[in-house]
Amino acid sequence: MAPPRVLLCGDVLGRLNQLVKRVNSVNKSAGPFNALFCVGQFFPDEPDRLDELMDYVEGRAQIPLPIYFIGDYGVGAPKVLSAVSRNSANQGFKMDGFKVCDNLYWLKGSGKFTLHGLYVAYLSGRQSSNGQQFGTYSQDDIDTLRAFAEEPGIVDFFLSNEWPSGVTNRATPSDIPAGISDSSGNDSTVTQLVTEIKPRYHIAGTKGVFYAREPYSNVDALHVTRFLGLASVGNKEKQKFLHALSPTPSSAMSAAEVSAKPPNTTLSPYTLVDQVDHPKEATKRTGDNELDSQYWRYDVSNKRQKHGNGGANRVCFKFISSGTCPRGEESCSFLHDADAREQFLRGVCLDFIIKGKCEKGPDCNFKHSLQDDGENNSRKRPGSSNSNVNRSKECWFCLSSPSVESHLVTSIGENFYCALAKGPLVPDHVLIIPVEHLPNTLSLPEDCELELGKLQNSLKVYYKNQGKEAVFFEWISKRGTHANLQAVPVPSSKAAVLKDIFTLAAEKLGFEFVTKKFNNNSEGRKWLRTQFDKNVSCFYVGLPDGSILLHLVEENEKFPAQFGREVVAGLLNVADRADWKNCTISKEEETKLAENFKKRFQVILRSRAESTTIAHVWECKLQRRISNPSPQVFFQFDVMSLNFA
Repeated sequence: MAPPRVLLCGDVLGRLNQLVKRVNSVNKSAGPFNALFCVGQFFPDEPDRLDELMDYVEGRAQIPLPIYFIGDYGVGAPKVLSAVSRNSANQGFKMDGFKVCDNLYWLKGSGKFTLHGLYVAYLSGRQSSNGQQFGTYSQDDIDTLRAFAEEPGIVDFFLSNEWPSGVTNRATPSDIPAGISDSSGNDSTVTQLVTEIKPRYHIAGTKGVFYAREPYSNVDALHVTRFLGLASVGNKEKQKFLHALSPTPSSAMSAAEVSAKPPNTTLSPYTLVDQVDHPKEATKRTGDNELDSQYWRYDVSNKRQKHGNGGANRVCFKFISSGTCPRGEESCSFLHDADAREQFLRGVCLDFIIKGKCEKGPDCNFKHSLQDDGENNSRKRPGSSNSNVNRSKECWFCLSSPSVESHLVTSIGENFYCALAKGPLVPDHVLIIPVEHLPNTLSLPEDCELELGKLQNSLKVYYKNQGKEAVFFEWISKRGTHANLQAVPVPSSKAAVLKDIFTLAAEKLGFEFVTKKFNNNSEGRKWLRTQFDKNVSCFYVGLPDGSILLHLVEENEKFPAQFGREVVAGLLNVADRADWKNCTISKEEETKLAENFKKRFQVILRSRAESTTIAHVWECKLQRRISNPSPQVFFQFDVMSLNFA
């Protein structure tokens, strides 16, 4: 089979008429081509060209071949892409592109997909700290690409908008375009990612010039990487903005073909310059050498003062996350902190270790406390009382934690409590959470199942009274901290297609659910407990018809923690609400919603003769806590002011 033929383009800037004309010409003379990848700003830089772009978006003009773009910024981008996100056709996981119109696809955030045998990874948007919804990438997007970098196989294309810092190092000076400097405008994050991903081709835009760098070798990899910077469409300098390639997919190449190095291959531009003339001790400095930062994200000298040796407080990200470092401890300018590595292996959040905080909130499945004694640095085992106290203080879901959103709590029982979800997918989106700090609901003692079953049945009745059905799902990470079983109401008219929607989403991610149907919730939970293995992550969903869909996650499988929420968001045509951070409201609004839910849900509990039991059990439990205080303070807020149902 002939290798795929692809076109590569720089910043389009809304000039689709000129681009399509050029593509048609090239396609006629040298095609046909399978696809076109666009890097750099895709949308116009001035309002006058928006109509030209909208002719294609709205179907008045045709695009001749599939176009994939990552430059989701410019005039008109928020309006167009907001509509694209809400489109039901773009529900679920779309790493291979959100369809904007026929033959036009938006590669959102970051991801990796296969196109005509080619592995394509991408980082959409630009670096920014202003939190815009479109046109910027997030830390989650970066972490996703890091995860993909750990997967087997070679990435054929890596698409980024911005150039990496240092790309012209070790390049032939006469080949470097005039005015190009690594001292400004380049992205050290892209540098960091490209050194980890090690693609065969790295394509970037935004500089307005064409630059084809000599191939360079990669650290810890046999193949070379070729960097290609592309000019913008219609640039006045007539620099090349369209480039054609026909690469054989790496998956179809022999080992000899993969490792072949052209004569003009250079060393990697992203490694340190020759250190022969530098004394060894100088490599342990605290300097701000931009090339050093390609592997190391954060300066934590003000976050963790465990060591007092100056620059060594900047810890090595590579060593902590993988246990190895390409530079070795002697040559690395950053600390190979064995304690931090051990904390990571114990399940402590990497961002918490390195930055001292985690920005993912309840989405994070890792621990947010160091498993040691901060006064003397002597490590405590996770089961120690100090560890439990620290864990409780940091956890988003422990009722004794200062971080808990107590105003969202709606009822508390002996083993579980209910709370409205922060950033709910839909109204009355509820979390059922173990009172104790436990990583999942399947590892609780069997006698806890009775209470859980009553809560689930009460929620089913509550939703039924509104013409809706309950969907229950739980993501269980083997590194999980505090469990939450999510309950989301869906209209009864859509309940019948839930199984098909989840099955389709699973197929897109490359796995199949184990599906079983049960006569009641109790039987289904018993079966789940027989399948559960604490050493394996899993996801399950309970459907209104009694079916349970279970997936045991393989060791190297990258499973999205928000899978359940994203699938239901697609079903309900609210894809823009798949991320809870897009749905946050004020504390006053949250409090009002929680109070209204408690009043309505209380009616259901009382009608099922459960309210008195739950209230009585909780009162007894609280009295026991007061009478027999444990080393772990159970509450740090006034429980009586919550008016629990």
